Amino acid sequence: MSPISGAAAPETHGSRSTGAVSDPVAEPPAAADVTAERVVVLDYGGQYSQLIARRVRECGVFSELLPHHVGAAEVARRRPRGVILSGGPASVYAEGAPPLQRELLELGVPVLGICYGMQLLALALGGRVEGAETGEFGRSELAVSRPGRLLAGTPAQQACWMSHRDTVYEPPPGFDALASSTASPVAAFESTDRDIYGIQFHPEVVHTPYGQRVLSNFLTDICGCEGGWSAASVIEQQIELIRAQVGDGRAICGLSGGVDSSVAALLVHRAIGDRLTCVFVDHGLMRKNEGDQVVAAFRDHFRVPLIAVDASDRFLAALRGVTDPERKRKVIGAEFIRVFEEQAARLDDVRFLVQGTLYSDVIESGGGTGTATIKSHHNVGGLPEDLDFELVEPLRALFKDEVREVGAQLGLPERLVWRQPFPGPGLAIRIVGGEATRERLDLLREADAILQEEIRAAGLYRELWQSFCVLPDIRTVGVQGDERTYGSVIAIRAVTSDDAMTADWARLPYDLLERIASRMIGEIRAVGRVVLDITSKPPGTIEWE
Repeated sequence: MSPISGAAAPETHGSRSTGAVSDPVAEPPAAADVTAERVVVLDYGGQYSQLIARRVRECGVFSELLPHHVGAAEVARRRPRGVILSGGPASVYAEGAPPLQRELLELGVPVLGICYGMQLLALALGGRVEGAETGEFGRSELAVSRPGRLLAGTPAQQACWMSHRDTVYEPPPGFDALASSTASPVAAFESTDRDIYGIQFHPEVVHTPYGQRVLSNFLTDICGCEGGWSAASVIEQQIELIRAQVGDGRAICGLSGGVDSSVAALLVHRAIGDRLTCVFVDHGLMRKNEGDQVVAAFRDHFRVPLIAVDASDRFLAALRGVTDPERKRKVIGAEFIRVFEEQAARLDDVRFLVQGTLYSDVIESGGGTGTATIKSHHNVGGLPEDLDFELVEPLRALFKDEVREVGAQLGLPERLVWRQPFPGPGLAIRIVGGEATRERLDLLREADAILQEEIRAAGLYRELWQSFCVLPDIRTVGVQGDERTYGSVIAIRAVTSDDAMTADWARLPYDLLERIASRMIGEIRAVGRVVLDITSKPPGTIEWE
């Protein structure tokens, strides 16, 4: 077992959706336009809706997550091989609960309902669904009475993950009950004649050991998908799409050094060559040597035209006297805009702006056409609406882990491919309660460099969602060499997560923590104490500010 493993939080009915899609419905993501096989996942507000889409992709089938209310015609326009109805927090009997559009069952493709999706199918087709006195949440035991097509290849007794209160007591007429669970008389059913299937448990979570086999059965054996899709397979497709969009035009990319903007820049450069110019603004708030690594990768290794702007003095001057975290963000964002505008104005005839927008961004923002006047976006520091560029978003069909896969295929250095998330305002917001002075930034940079070096040496860097140091504006008394000291405090923050919506504090080994603290206090004269943050999210957040 990993020394830093943590349990995932279960989905509970009544919780707020973390992956809902809002209007308007977007065009299919560009990378998917040339994808022969796809499955549509309809989101009924479930906590795991995005995870269902990701698990489908892991089976080699492209998936698209759409809001439940888009309509059968919109789904049919995607020409899917199958449709999956997600879970959700509502009761099927609740006023205003998302309904099932019966036209979805007439598209001529298989339909799979999961949790709330299964209950919708049962209720609409004449089964019996009732609210149980006792809900079923967390681990449960599944007893398979007959595997049918959906549960083929799974054992008669198996563990699964449940999260529901309404329960299916009888399947619809003409449907076969396949399994029961601790508190669910009908935990799975199917009608092969109608190509409609339902499961009460969540196959997409790791707590359901045979869940991926169930999804594979649906995708391969039932929907007839061949499973040849991968994130890397979209590289050549995207290159052609970029060339078609940009033509003989020129593009600019605000390069942050993060994996999203880096991979987007490499894809566009491969498509249009030196007609792409990247602008990297070093605001003096990055971690140790990160600016040099970005410049070396893009200018020296990939030969991408790059304008590197050392604006550290300018940013620090703007931050003088600023201690409030929100004010820091606004100052940094405004200064970034001014620097970017100055550099863009020096380039002739640039019509396109490259952004590392991901599919999760598309889902959470409600979509868009992908070709519009520039909107504020975190990848380029929050640029204003009056910058008149046409967007090029080559990653808008991919999740973060898929972007890393593409980056590795493109030859992006390992340190950039696997770079942990880093806030746009950089180290300025990790100096808590105090001004971001050069002295404090250098102190925090050195402490963070020690942390990252030891985390990597322990082989734990990829297991962590984030690991970083925080410098509170406090001093603490200590003793070093028989002398009283009054030094700064460094807080270590390390968390595990799948998507940053929830996070657990990482159980780092004690000997590693001891080594980190010893090095920080021994090598950085100004550090007098090292502490560990063991707050999960919720109730805390990952960043302190």
